[in-house]
Amino acid sequence: MSFTETTTTSWFSRLKSGLAGLVIGPLLVIGMIWLLSWNEGRSVQTYRALAEGAGIVVSIDNGTVDPANEGKLVHVSGPVKPDGTPEDPTLGVSAEGAAGLNRKVEMYQWIEDSSSETKKTLGGGEETVTTYSYKKEWRPRRVDSSDFKQSDQHQNPDMPIEGDRFTVATATLGAFTVDGKAVANLGTDSPVKLSPDVVGQVTSAIGSDKPVKADGTTIYVSQNRQSPAVGDLRISFSREDIAEASFVGAQKGTNVTGYKASNGRELFLSAAGNVDAPQMFEAAQSENALITWLIRAGGLFGMFIGFAMMLSILSIIADVIPFIGSIVGFGTSVIAAILTLILGPLVIAIAWIAYRPVLAIAVIAVGALLAGGLIYLRRNKAQAVQAPPVLGRA
Repeated sequence: MSFTETTTTSWFSRLKSGLAGLVIGPLLVIGMIWLLSWNEGRSVQTYRALAEGAGIVVSIDNGTVDPANEGKLVHVSGPVKPDGTPEDPTLGVSAEGAAGLNRKVEMYQWIEDSSSETKKTLGGGEETVTTYSYKKEWRPRRVDSSDFKQSDQHQNPDMPIEGDRFTVATATLGAFTVDGKAVANLGTDSPVKLSPDVVGQVTSAIGSDKPVKADGTTIYVSQNRQSPAVGDLRISFSREDIAEASFVGAQKGTNVTGYKASNGRELFLSAAGNVDAPQMFEAAQSENALITWLIRAGGLFGMFIGFAMMLSILSIIADVIPFIGSIVGFGTSVIAAILTLILGPLVIAIAWIAYRPVLAIAVIAVGALLAGGLIYLRRNKAQAVQAPPVLGRA
Protein backbone atom coordinates (compact mmCIF):
# COMPACT_ATOMS: atom_id res chain seq x y z
CA MET A 1 0.00 0.00 0.00
CA SER A 2 1.28 3.45 -0.86
CA PHE A 3 0.20 7.01 -1.45
CA THR A 4 1.72 10.06 -3.10
CA GLU A 5 2.04 13.58 -1.72
CA THR A 6 3.03 16.68 -3.69
CA THR A 7 4.52 19.67 -1.90
CA THR A 8 5.73 23.01 -3.22
CA THR A 9 8.42 25.26 -1.79
CA SER A 10 8.47 28.92 -2.75
CA TRP A 11 11.61 30.72 -3.83
CA PHE A 12 11.50 32.89 -0.70
CA SER A 13 11.34 29.79 1.53
CA ARG A 14 14.32 28.32 -0.28
CA LEU A 15 16.12 31.63 0.08
CA LYS A 16 15.63 31.45 3.85
CA SER A 17 17.15 27.95 3.81
CA GLY A 18 20.08 29.31 1.83
CA LEU A 19 20.62 32.07 4.39
CA ALA A 20 20.53 29.43 7.13
CA GLY A 21 23.21 27.56 5.22
CA LEU A 22 25.45 30.62 5.48
CA VAL A 23 25.32 30.15 9.25
CA ILE A 24 25.28 26.35 9.55
CA GLY A 25 27.81 25.72 6.78
CA PRO A 26 30.77 27.46 8.46
CA LEU A 27 29.97 25.77 11.76
CA LEU A 28 29.97 22.39 10.02
CA VAL A 29 33.29 23.14 8.33
CA ILE A 30 34.82 24.19 11.67
CA GLY A 31 33.45 21.02 13.26
CA MET A 32 35.01 18.87 10.54
CA ILE A 33 38.35 20.66 10.95
CA TRP A 34 38.23 19.74 14.65
CA LEU A 35 37.22 16.14 13.81
CA LEU A 36 40.04 15.68 11.31
CA SER A 37 42.57 17.21 13.71
CA TRP A 38 41.36 15.05 16.60
CA ASN A 39 41.42 11.94 14.43
CA GLU A 40 45.02 12.50 13.37
CA GLY A 41 46.05 13.08 16.98
CA ARG A 42 44.21 9.93 18.04
CA SER A 43 45.81 7.95 15.23
CA VAL A 44 49.34 9.15 16.03
CA GLN A 45 48.95 8.55 19.76
CA THR A 46 47.55 5.06 19.17
CA TYR A 47 50.35 4.27 16.72
CA ARG A 48 52.98 5.42 19.20
CA ALA A 49 51.44 3.43 22.05
CA LEU A 50 51.28 0.27 19.92
CA ALA A 51 54.85 0.77 18.71
CA GLU A 52 55.99 1.23 22.29
CA GLY A 53 54.06 -1.83 23.42
CA ALA A 54 55.43 -4.03 20.64
CA GLY A 55 58.93 -3.21 21.83
CA ILE A 56 58.45 -4.01 25.51
CA VAL A 57 55.83 -6.79 25.61
CA VAL A 58 56.86 -9.99 27.39
CA SER A 59 55.32 -13.34 26.40
CA ILE A 60 54.72 -15.44 29.50
CA ASP A 61 53.52 -18.92 30.44
CA ASN A 62 49.89 -18.99 31.52
CA GLY A 63 50.56 -21.69 34.11
CA THR A 64 52.22 -19.53 36.77
CA VAL A 65 52.16 -15.92 37.88
CA ASP A 66 55.69 -14.50 38.06
CA PRO A 67 55.87 -11.54 40.51
CA ALA A 68 58.79 -10.17 38.48
CA ASN A 69 56.35 -9.24 35.70
CA GLU A 70 54.09 -7.23 37.99
CA GLY A 71 52.96 -4.08 36.19
CA LYS A 72 54.68 -5.07 32.94
CA LEU A 73 53.02 -5.44 29.54
CA VAL A 74 52.59 -9.17 29.04
CA HIS A 75 51.29 -11.49 26.34
CA VAL A 76 49.52 -14.65 27.44
CA SER A 77 47.51 -17.23 25.54
CA GLY A 78 45.92 -20.63 26.07
CA PRO A 79 42.64 -22.35 26.98
CA VAL A 80 39.94 -20.10 28.44
CA LYS A 81 37.40 -21.12 31.06
CA PRO A 82 34.48 -18.80 31.96
CA ASP A 83 33.86 -18.25 35.67
CA GLY A 84 30.20 -18.95 36.27
CA THR A 85 27.32 -19.17 33.80
CA PRO A 86 25.75 -16.34 31.77
CA GLU A 87 22.02 -16.20 32.49
CA ASP A 88 19.01 -14.14 31.47
CA PRO A 89 17.40 -13.34 34.84
CA THR A 90 14.12 -12.29 33.23
CA LEU A 91 13.44 -15.38 31.14
CA GLY A 92 15.54 -17.88 33.10
CA VAL A 93 17.64 -19.05 30.14
CA SER A 94 21.30 -19.91 30.78
CA ALA A 95 24.23 -21.23 28.76
CA GLU A 96 26.45 -23.56 30.78
CA GLY A 97 30.11 -23.30 29.76
CA ALA A 98 29.61 -20.23 27.57
CA ALA A 99 31.19 -16.82 28.05
CA GLY A 100 28.15 -14.89 26.86
CA LEU A 101 24.44 -15.22 26.16
CA ASN A 102 22.49 -13.06 23.71
CA ARG A 103 18.74 -12.56 23.84
CA LYS A 104 17.32 -11.56 20.47
CA VAL A 105 13.80 -10.16 20.38
CA GLU A 106 12.04 -9.20 17.14
CA MET A 107 8.62 -7.62 16.69
CA TYR A 108 6.48 -7.78 13.58
CA GLN A 109 5.69 -4.16 12.76
CA TRP A 110 4.97 -1.50 10.20
CA ILE A 111 7.85 -0.04 8.18
CA GLU A 112 7.56 3.17 6.17
CA ASP A 113 9.59 3.72 3.01
CA SER A 114 9.62 6.96 1.04
CA SER A 115 11.09 8.16 -2.22
CA SER A 116 11.05 11.74 -3.50
CA GLU A 117 11.53 13.45 -6.83
CA THR A 118 12.10 17.21 -6.87
CA LYS A 119 11.68 19.47 -9.89
CA LYS A 120 12.48 23.15 -10.16
CA THR A 121 9.71 25.51 -11.23
CA LEU A 122 9.89 28.84 -13.02
CA GLY A 123 10.42 31.61 -10.49
CA GLY A 124 12.85 29.67 -8.27
CA GLY A 125 10.43 27.39 -6.46
CA GLU A 126 10.52 23.60 -6.17
CA GLU A 127 7.87 20.90 -6.50
CA THR A 128 8.51 17.66 -4.66
CA VAL A 129 6.55 14.46 -5.26
CA THR A 130 6.98 11.97 -2.43
CA THR A 131 5.67 8.41 -2.51
CA TYR A 132 5.16 6.68 0.84
CA SER A 133 4.79 2.92 1.02
CA TYR A 134 4.12 0.64 3.99
CA LYS A 135 5.00 -2.97 4.67
CA LYS A 136 5.34 -5.28 7.65
CA GLU A 137 8.68 -6.72 8.75
CA TRP A 138 10.38 -8.37 11.71
CA ARG A 139 12.65 -5.81 13.36
CA PRO A 140 14.84 -6.11 16.52
CA ARG A 141 13.83 -2.63 17.72
CA ARG A 142 10.53 -0.80 17.72
CA VAL A 143 10.08 1.57 14.81
CA ASP A 144 8.50 4.84 15.99
CA SER A 145 5.28 4.96 13.97
CA SER A 146 4.35 8.41 15.30
CA ASP A 147 6.67 9.87 12.67
CA PHE A 148 4.89 8.07 9.82
CA LYS A 149 3.01 10.16 7.31
CA GLN A 150 -0.04 7.95 7.90
CA SER A 151 0.61 7.23 11.55
CA ASP A 152 -3.07 6.80 12.41
CA GLN A 153 -3.35 3.84 10.02
CA HIS A 154 0.00 2.24 10.77
CA GLN A 155 0.65 2.07 14.50
CA ASN A 156 3.34 -0.02 16.15
CA PRO A 157 2.81 -1.07 19.80
CA ASP A 158 5.56 -0.89 22.42
CA MET A 159 7.82 -3.91 22.80
CA PRO A 160 7.13 -5.61 26.17
CA ILE A 161 10.67 -7.02 26.20
CA GLU A 162 13.80 -6.15 24.24
CA GLY A 163 17.04 -7.82 23.27
CA ASP A 164 19.91 -7.98 25.75
CA ARG A 165 23.31 -9.53 26.35
CA PHE A 166 24.64 -11.30 29.40
CA THR A 167 28.29 -12.24 30.00
CA VAL A 168 30.29 -13.78 32.81
CA ALA A 169 32.15 -11.30 34.99
CA THR A 170 35.54 -13.00 34.59
CA ALA A 171 37.24 -15.93 32.95
CA THR A 172 40.45 -17.80 33.73
CA LEU A 173 43.34 -18.38 31.37
CA GLY A 174 45.56 -20.79 33.25
CA ALA A 175 46.64 -18.99 36.41
CA PHE A 176 45.40 -15.62 35.13
CA THR A 177 42.05 -13.86 35.26
CA VAL A 178 40.68 -11.78 32.38
CA ASP A 179 37.54 -9.71 31.84
CA GLY A 180 34.54 -11.88 30.99
CA LYS A 181 33.08 -9.49 28.43
CA ALA A 182 36.41 -9.31 26.59
CA VAL A 183 36.39 -13.09 26.38
CA ALA A 184 32.77 -13.21 25.22
CA ASN A 185 33.56 -10.70 22.47
CA LEU A 186 35.89 -13.28 20.95
CA GLY A 187 33.39 -16.13 21.04
CA THR A 188 31.50 -17.74 18.18
CA ASP A 189 27.70 -17.67 18.26
CA SER A 190 25.51 -20.76 18.22
CA PRO A 191 21.76 -21.13 18.89
CA VAL A 192 20.47 -22.21 22.29
CA LYS A 193 17.87 -24.96 22.41
CA LEU A 194 14.98 -23.83 24.60
CA SER A 195 13.22 -25.98 27.17
CA PRO A 196 9.42 -26.02 27.66
CA ASP A 197 9.91 -24.21 31.00
CA VAL A 198 10.87 -21.06 29.12
CA VAL A 199 7.31 -20.68 27.80
CA GLY A 200 5.96 -20.01 31.29
CA GLN A 201 8.77 -17.54 32.03
CA VAL A 202 8.07 -15.61 28.82
CA THR A 203 4.32 -15.56 29.47
CA SER A 204 4.88 -14.09 32.93
CA ALA A 205 7.52 -11.63 31.80
CA ILE A 206 5.65 -10.00 28.90
CA GLY A 207 2.11 -10.28 30.23
CA SER A 208 0.64 -10.89 26.77
CA ASP A 209 -2.75 -12.43 26.09
CA LYS A 210 -1.38 -14.05 22.92
CA PRO A 211 -0.30 -17.72 22.93
CA VAL A 212 3.37 -18.38 23.69
CA LYS A 213 4.94 -21.38 22.00
CA ALA A 214 8.51 -22.66 21.76
CA ASP A 215 9.78 -24.27 18.59
CA GLY A 216 13.29 -25.63 19.13
CA THR A 217 15.38 -22.47 19.35
CA THR A 218 12.66 -19.84 18.87
CA ILE A 219 9.77 -18.62 21.01
CA TYR A 220 6.72 -17.21 19.22
CA VAL A 221 4.22 -14.88 20.84
CA SER A 222 1.50 -14.97 18.24
CA GLN A 223 -2.00 -16.21 17.46
CA ASN A 224 -0.73 -17.67 14.21
CA ARG A 225 3.02 -17.73 13.60
CA GLN A 226 2.48 -18.69 9.96
CA SER A 227 0.54 -15.47 9.45
CA PRO A 228 1.96 -12.99 12.00
CA ALA A 229 0.15 -9.82 13.03
CA VAL A 230 1.58 -6.45 14.01
CA GLY A 231 2.87 -6.70 17.58
CA ASP A 232 3.76 -10.40 17.43
CA LEU A 233 7.14 -11.36 18.91
CA ARG A 234 9.75 -13.97 18.24
CA ILE A 235 12.52 -14.56 20.76
CA SER A 236 15.71 -16.58 20.39
CA PHE A 237 19.00 -17.01 22.23
CA SER A 238 22.57 -17.58 21.12
CA ARG A 239 25.57 -18.52 23.21
CA GLU A 240 29.13 -17.22 22.81
CA ASP A 241 31.75 -19.95 23.19
CA ILE A 242 35.52 -19.80 22.94
CA ALA A 243 38.10 -22.47 23.68
CA GLU A 244 41.39 -20.56 23.42
CA ALA A 245 42.33 -16.90 23.43
CA SER A 246 45.30 -14.55 23.57
CA PHE A 247 45.63 -11.29 25.48
CA VAL A 248 48.10 -8.43 25.79
CA GLY A 249 47.79 -6.24 28.86
CA ALA A 250 49.28 -5.31 32.20
CA GLN A 251 49.91 -8.03 34.75
CA LYS A 252 48.38 -6.89 38.02
CA GLY A 253 48.45 -9.72 40.51
CA THR A 254 46.66 -12.56 38.75
CA ASN A 255 44.73 -10.19 36.47
CA VAL A 256 45.52 -9.12 32.92
CA THR A 257 44.10 -5.63 32.46
CA GLY A 258 44.70 -2.47 30.46
CA TYR A 259 48.28 -1.20 30.28
CA LYS A 260 48.90 2.55 30.22
CA ALA A 261 51.57 3.55 27.71
CA SER A 262 53.92 6.49 28.32
CA ASN A 263 51.61 8.81 26.33
CA GLY A 264 48.59 7.83 28.41
CA ARG A 265 46.93 5.53 25.84
CA GLU A 266 45.63 2.26 27.24
CA LEU A 267 46.67 -1.00 25.62
CA PHE A 268 44.56 -4.13 25.92
CA LEU A 269 44.61 -6.47 22.94
CA SER A 270 42.66 -9.69 22.51
CA ALA A 271 42.37 -12.36 19.84
CA ALA A 272 40.67 -15.72 19.47
CA GLY A 273 43.03 -18.70 19.44
CA ASN A 274 46.74 -18.89 20.14
CA VAL A 275 48.09 -15.76 18.45
CA ASP A 276 51.61 -14.48 19.08
CA ALA A 277 52.32 -10.92 20.21
CA PRO A 278 53.71 -9.56 16.90
CA GLN A 279 50.59 -10.68 15.04
CA MET A 280 48.33 -9.04 17.62
CA PHE A 281 50.18 -5.73 17.42
CA GLU A 282 50.17 -5.86 13.62
CA ALA A 283 46.40 -6.45 13.62
CA ALA A 284 45.92 -3.56 16.05
CA GLN A 285 47.95 -1.23 13.81
CA SER A 286 45.85 -2.28 10.81
CA GLU A 287 42.65 -1.61 12.75
CA ASN A 288 43.96 1.80 13.79
CA ALA A 289 44.72 2.65 10.15
CA LEU A 290 41.26 1.53 9.02
CA ILE A 291 39.52 3.62 11.68
CA THR A 292 41.69 6.61 10.74
CA TRP A 293 40.74 6.43 7.07
CA LEU A 294 37.05 5.95 7.82
CA ILE A 295 36.99 9.06 10.02
CA ARG A 296 38.99 10.96 7.41
CA ALA A 297 36.43 10.07 4.75
CA GLY A 298 33.58 11.14 7.03
CA GLY A 299 35.32 14.39 7.93
CA LEU A 300 36.02 15.30 4.30
CA PHE A 301 32.46 14.51 3.28
CA GLY A 302 31.10 16.64 6.12
CA MET A 303 33.44 19.46 5.11
CA PHE A 304 32.15 19.25 1.52
CA ILE A 305 28.56 19.44 2.78
CA GLY A 306 29.48 22.50 4.85
CA PHE A 307 31.01 24.33 1.89
CA ALA A 308 28.06 23.30 -0.31
CA MET A 309 25.63 24.74 2.23
CA MET A 310 27.58 28.02 2.32
CA LEU A 311 27.43 28.31 -1.48
CA SER A 312 23.89 26.99 -1.98
CA ILE A 313 22.35 30.46 -1.80
CA LEU A 314 24.02 31.30 -5.15
CA SER A 315 22.20 28.52 -6.98
CA ILE A 316 18.94 29.37 -5.19
CA ILE A 317 19.18 32.97 -6.39
CA ALA A 318 19.93 31.77 -9.92
CA ASP A 319 17.03 29.28 -9.81
CA VAL A 320 14.65 32.06 -10.80
CA ILE A 321 15.51 30.63 -14.22
CA PRO A 322 15.83 26.87 -13.51
CA PHE A 323 18.36 26.19 -16.30
CA ILE A 324 20.75 28.84 -15.03
CA GLY A 325 20.27 27.64 -11.45
CA SER A 326 21.33 24.11 -12.44
CA ILE A 327 24.52 25.44 -14.03
CA VAL A 328 25.31 27.58 -10.99
CA GLY A 329 24.51 24.65 -8.69
CA PHE A 330 26.98 22.42 -10.54
CA GLY A 331 29.58 25.15 -10.34
CA THR A 332 29.15 25.63 -6.60
CA SER A 333 29.48 21.85 -6.08
CA VAL A 334 32.78 21.89 -7.95
CA ILE A 335 33.98 24.87 -5.87
CA ALA A 336 32.94 23.08 -2.67
CA ALA A 337 34.89 20.01 -3.77
CA ILE A 338 37.97 22.12 -4.58
CA LEU A 339 37.84 23.87 -1.21
CA THR A 340 37.47 20.50 0.52
CA LEU A 341 40.41 19.00 -1.36
CA ILE A 342 42.55 21.98 -0.39
CA LEU A 343 41.55 22.47 3.24
CA GLY A 344 40.98 18.82 4.24
CA PRO A 345 44.42 17.45 3.29
CA LEU A 346 46.00 20.61 4.71
CA VAL A 347 44.41 19.99 8.11
CA ILE A 348 45.46 16.32 7.98
CA ALA A 349 49.00 17.22 6.98
CA ILE A 350 49.45 19.85 9.69
CA ALA A 351 48.42 17.30 12.31
CA TRP A 352 51.07 14.87 11.04
CA ILE A 353 53.94 17.33 10.46
CA ALA A 354 55.39 16.89 13.94
CA TYR A 355 55.53 13.08 13.59
CA ARG A 356 55.88 12.29 9.88
CA PRO A 357 56.95 15.36 7.88
CA VAL A 358 57.55 13.37 4.67
CA LEU A 359 54.04 11.93 4.76
CA ALA A 360 52.61 15.36 5.54
CA ILE A 361 54.25 16.89 2.47
CA ALA A 362 52.96 14.01 0.34
CA VAL A 363 49.39 14.51 1.59
CA ILE A 364 49.54 18.24 0.80
CA ALA A 365 50.91 17.50 -2.68
CA VAL A 366 48.16 14.99 -3.45
CA GLY A 367 45.45 17.39 -2.30
CA ALA A 368 46.94 20.22 -4.35
CA LEU A 369 47.17 18.01 -7.45
CA LEU A 370 43.54 16.90 -7.12
CA ALA A 371 42.33 20.46 -6.62
CA GLY A 372 44.49 21.68 -9.50
CA GLY A 373 43.09 18.96 -11.73
CA LEU A 374 39.52 20.03 -10.98
CA ILE A 375 40.39 23.68 -11.66
CA TYR A 376 42.08 22.72 -14.95
CA LEU A 377 39.11 20.63 -16.12
CA ARG A 378 36.64 23.33 -15.15
CA ARG A 379 38.67 26.02 -16.97
CA ASN A 380 38.90 23.92 -20.17
CA LYS A 381 35.17 23.23 -20.04
CA ALA A 382 34.40 26.92 -19.64
CA GLN A 383 36.64 27.79 -22.59
CA ALA A 384 34.95 25.15 -24.74
CA VAL A 385 31.52 26.61 -23.93
CA GLN A 386 32.63 30.19 -24.70
CA ALA A 387 34.39 29.34 -28.01
CA PRO A 388 32.27 30.52 -31.01
CA PRO A 389 31.21 27.90 -33.54
CA VAL A 390 33.20 27.75 -36.80
CA LEU A 391 30.94 28.31 -39.82
CA GLY A 392 31.71 26.51 -43.06
CA ARG A 393 31.94 28.34 -46.36
CA ALA A 394 28.99 28.26 -48.73
